[in-house]
Amino acid sequence: MTGIGIVGLGVISEQYLATLLSAPAVRIVAVADLDADRARAVAERIPGCRALASAQLFEDPEVDVVLNLTVPAAHAEVALAAIAQGKAVYGEKPLAATFADAMRVMDAAAAAGVRVGAAPDTVLGTGLQTARAAIDDGVIGVPTSATAMWISAGHEAWHPHPDFYYREGGGPLLDMGPYYVTALVQLLGPVESVSGAASRSRDERVIASGPRAGETIPVEVDTHLTGILQHRSGAISTVTMSFDGVRSDAPPIEVHGTEGSLIVPDPNGFAGEVRVHPRGGEWDVLEPSAGFEDSGRGVGLIDFARGEGRADGAMALHVLEVMSALSTSARSGVREALSTTVERPTRVPLTAASVWRAQA
Repeated sequence: MTGIGIVGLGVISEQYLATLLSAPAVRIVAVADLDADRARAVAERIPGCRALASAQLFEDPEVDVVLNLTVPAAHAEVALAAIAQGKAVYGEKPLAATFADAMRVMDAAAAAGVRVGAAPDTVLGTGLQTARAAIDDGVIGVPTSATAMWISAGHEAWHPHPDFYYREGGGPLLDMGPYYVTALVQLLGPVESVSGAASRSRDERVIASGPRAGETIPVEVDTHLTGILQHRSGAISTVTMSFDGVRSDAPPIEVHGTEGSLIVPDPNGFAGEVRVHPRGGEWDVLEPSAGFEDSGRGVGLIDFARGEGRADGAMALHVLEVMSALSTSARSGVREALSTTVERPTRVPLTAASVWRAQA
C-alpha cells in the first residue's frame, strides 16, 4: 500500500479525497496546509491521518508520495522540498509556473532517483481514451488536424479568490490548456513546434461572488491565446484558450482524418460522448472501449503509485513547454521549436472502477 501525504487542501482537494479514500491501494497518512485549522479538520475525517507542517510531512517515513495541490506558483517549491527528502511527487497541473522551474523539478528528481507524476489525469477516463482507441484503430484514417477550444468570461465570475488565475502561472492557457494540450498529445503524439498570438482585454477584474465580491484585482497575464501546434506525426492542431469571451458551442476537441472526423468530449472531465463521422456516413456515437470507468481526480495518482507512467512528469514537462513556447511565440511573433518530446503512454484498457480502485 502506498502512503500519500497531501500538501494544499483547497477546493480541488475534495475531488482527490473522494477518489483516494475509496481506493484501498493507497492510504492518506498525512495532510498539510497553510491554514493549520483546515489541515486538522481534514485529518479528523480520515482514519489514521495526521495534520503536519509541510516540512514534517516531507520527512515522514510513512509518506511515499507527496500529492502537491498547492497553487501553481508554489508547485516547484513544494516539489523540490519533497524530492530533497527522497519522496516521489504527484502534482496538480501545471507541473510548475514556468518551464525553467519545471526543468529544475525534473532534474532534481532524476538526481534523487525519485519519480514525478502530474495531472491532468482526466485523459485517462473513458472519454479521451475511447477517442484515442478510435484513432489508433484507424477509424478516421490518417489524422491530419485537430481543433481545441475553451472560452469563458473568467473565473472571477464564480471563484471567491481568483487572484492566482491572473498572476504568473495562471491565465487561461496554463489553467485550462493542460487539459486540452495533454489530450492532443495523447491523441496525436508530441509537438515539434508552435506559433501563437495573445491579447489581454483589460488590466483589472472584479470579483463577483463570495466575501470579496466587488473587489478589484490586477491582471498580469494574457487572457486570450490562439496557437498552432505542429505534431511530430505531421498533424496540425489549433488551440484557443480565453477568459475574454462568454461561452462557445463549439465542440471541445475535434479531430479530422483522411477517412472521418471525431468529436471528443470535454477533457476537463473523465467521460462523455465520443462521436464519429466516417467518410460517406453520418454522425454516430461510439461505445466506451478504453479508459478507467467512473473515474475521478486521483485515478492518475493510483496509476502512478502502481508504477505506470500514463500521467508522468515527462508528459507534464512537454505539455508545459508547448504552452510556454506558445506564450513566447505570441510575444515575439516567431515560430518556436520545442526542446522536449515524449512518447504517448500506453492506452488504458477499458477498466471497471472496482478493478482500478483496488490496483496496487
